Amino acid sequence: MLFISPFKAQSKLADYIRERRLLMELTQEGLAARSGVPLSTLRKFEQKGVVSLESFLKLLLVVGGLEELLEALKPKKPDFSSIDEVLKSEENLIRKRGRKK
Repeated sequence: MLFISPFKAQSKLADYIRERRLLMELTQEGLAARSGVPLSTLRKFEQKGVVSLESFLKLLLVVGGLEELLEALKPKKPDFSSIDEVLKSEENLIRKRGRKK
């Protein structure tokens, strides 16, 4: 599990969009026009990381990454398919305790 603040995550997402935009050789105006996100919203996002989910998804649609995001959000398959498998795994569990001083 990563320990990252929401502010840091927003900043990383804004950096990702900015980097992708620059790799595509798009100006802010060009990305705003292609995505349908107002230029002022895009500028605010790139500077402060603040944007609506809808606008963020529109930007991802243009610069790429929407499919990867949706794939990352899919729930993982459970390790167990039945309660019997869970109980059997607990039987094989060896408990370890620390030594007393």
